Amino acid sequence: MREIFRAEIMNGNEKTQNGNGNGAEKKLIEAKEPKINGKPLKFLFISWETLSGDLAWRLKQEGHEVKFYTKDPDSEGIYEGFFERIPKWEEFKDWADIIIFDDAGFGKIADALRREGKLVIGGTEYSDKLEEDREFGQLEMKRVGMSALPHWDFMDYEEAIKFIRENPGRYVFKPSGSILAGQKGILFIGQDESGQDLLEVLSHNKTAWSKKFRKFQLQKYANGVEVAVGAFFNGKDFVYPINVNFEHKKLFPGDIGPYTFEMGTLMYWSEPNRIFKMTLEKIREPLAESGYVGYIDVNCIANNYNVYPLEFTARFGYPTMSIQLEGILTPLGEWLSRLARGEKFELRTKRGFQVGVVVAVPPFPYEDRRVAEIYKDSSIIFKKPNLEGVHLGDIKLVEGDWHLAGDSGYALVVTGSGTTVAEARKMAYNRVDNIILQNMFYRTDIGLKWNTDSDRLQSWGYLY
Repeated sequence: MREIFRAEIMNGNEKTQNGNGNGAEKKLIEAKEPKINGKPLKFLFISWETLSGDLAWRLKQEGHEVKFYTKDPDSEGIYEGFFERIPKWEEFKDWADIIIFDDAGFGKIADALRREGKLVIGGTEYSDKLEEDREFGQLEMKRVGMSALPHWDFMDYEEAIKFIRENPGRYVFKPSGSILAGQKGILFIGQDESGQDLLEVLSHNKTAWSKKFRKFQLQKYANGVEVAVGAFFNGKDFVYPINVNFEHKKLFPGDIGPYTFEMGTLMYWSEPNRIFKMTLEKIREPLAESGYVGYIDVNCIANNYNVYPLEFTARFGYPTMSIQLEGILTPLGEWLSRLARGEKFELRTKRGFQVGVVVAVPPFPYEDRRVAEIYKDSSIIFKKPNLEGVHLGDIKLVEGDWHLAGDSGYALVVTGSGTTVAEARKMAYNRVDNIILQNMFYRTDIGLKWNTDSDRLQSWGYLY
């Protein structure tokens, strides 16, 4: 299954001191309105694997109180110095004004807390199933009237091989059911119109893969533009504007290499468009019936024939959330509070586009503790005293210096915005150039396909 200066964080206010011995003052992002209705709020974060630290840090910067729990035993040290981490979240559920679950899989617990009268942002049992069970998600798409691509679910690799031989065609192989986040990357998009390449892959990997995930799906391939639409949901209805985004999941520029969970995204905020109305809007009633509160996104393939939804993401996205913060003008504590309370409101957002770039070091996107140990505790240095657009990955703050923490190599998310994609890209990559981190890497082509993708989507009438 997912971001050197001196700083003190006291009572939610940042105070800068001298950094890395050069006497330069390092300016943190200015705190926005620190209070809601005259008082700061108390936020309790509950996480599987330290995903939402950037969100928690931004709330702390606004003057709110934050406590963070993660179940991940390998996350020791991550976010140290930025806010308080706690060993047991249950002891603080009555302390919190708002409880935030930052990932799928917490739906049953979140539902129970809502029944206790708690204000909860996070999933439900229904939304968890939408994301984690591909078969159920596809069936729901069809049930509510979306144009889902034909798909077939299997628990036997020999049956799938026989199916392709009897029904030659181009398919996408996707693991399904309850699987680890990293296993979602074992996805194969067939290139051969006869399906021969997928037949070879399944034949050679069936023994190994059957031990890792028995349940999988073959989906009919559709050519077109990959685009996602998402929106926040307040338990009753969508909060507008919607978010239109273009993810870059492969490791290298040009969409080459292994799948990662994300290397960067181009996005913009929009009034409901045709893609939204053909897909995500249709799930409004089931979401309301389940009491879902949070962000939900549906990834699609659009072509001149139709818009085909592929899969739901019923949770905050990473690095999506950090990039969205680049474009949201409403103070974070304010809109999260209103979202949790089920209020009807609209987000104030920037015009134009936002670009986000993931900056990483080895062993990302893999797990290798020997390699991780080489980079762990490395300092992150900023050439100029400017942290605008720099978002936390697996980072800690020690004696005023930023250091890598954890074993993932997922260091930072760097964002930029502009009235054009070119301006947003320039801002984001200028901010990346301000960072010194040994052997860091990132994709240099985030947003470059916008001109061709937008021309196609507009010619098909989907962006209005």
